[in-house]
Amino acid sequence: MNIYDKLLELSSQRANYFCLIDPDGMSPQKAAEFAKTCEENGADGILVGGSIMIENDFDANLKAIKAAIKIPVLIFPGIFNFVSPYADAILLLSVISSRNPQMLIGEQVRAAPLIKHYNLESIGTGYMLIDSGKSTSVNYMSNSMPIPHEKNDIALATALAGQYLGMKIIYMDSGSGAEKPVSDSMIAKLKRNIDLPIIVGGGIKTPEVARQKAAAGADFIVTGNILEKNGDPKLIREFADAIHSVIR
Repeated sequence: MNIYDKLLELSSQRANYFCLIDPDGMSPQKAAEFAKTCEENGADGILVGGSIMIENDFDANLKAIKAAIKIPVLIFPGIFNFVSPYADAILLLSVISSRNPQMLIGEQVRAAPLIKHYNLESIGTGYMLIDSGKSTSVNYMSNSMPIPHEKNDIALATALAGQYLGMKIIYMDSGSGAEKPVSDSMIAKLKRNIDLPIIVGGGIKTPEVARQKAAAGADFIVTGNILEKNGDPKLIREFADAIHSVIR
């Protein structure tokens, strides 16, 4: 079974939990240890990626993470060419909320030859940046205007366009360090009207908020910053339990 089919199977049963690891913020050993902690405390998958790469340990981090765990390891690329043979799949993002051609297709063209070379499973992902109340790293680095927080109709029209263009997943993100997450009403509107799995991340700071986003219709909830700042494995378990309580 390929990774996308596995994600579809997971999302048909209950809401699921992804932990996000920034490969530029940890050594390979620390990244592997953190990924193992996430797996042991209920995470369903690991996303690896960030908006910028300074230390350039991407391959080494992915290789260490993949060797340490059995749950899926997915590349969550930033605006640069983050492609590696040491992941199970890549979320090939097109920032469909943007009008910046580099984010819509330019970076994807750069990545495509390496994806082919590594025979890496590619999951076409319609990425939608949602306003969070402050400028975030992805907002700045992608030079993209986010969808207004309360404009559910614009979000739905954008997601539908992604679906009709052949995307396999819709990812709604408020961005790293967001003040507020994607609204429940926006998630629910998309869930009622599109036929794709929905990933939601950014600004999700408590297990209860994570549960609310899952109950609204998010199939996969992503947390990153809050785990790095807190460092408590019990918090990962609390997030996983809250999200997994939402049964489809």
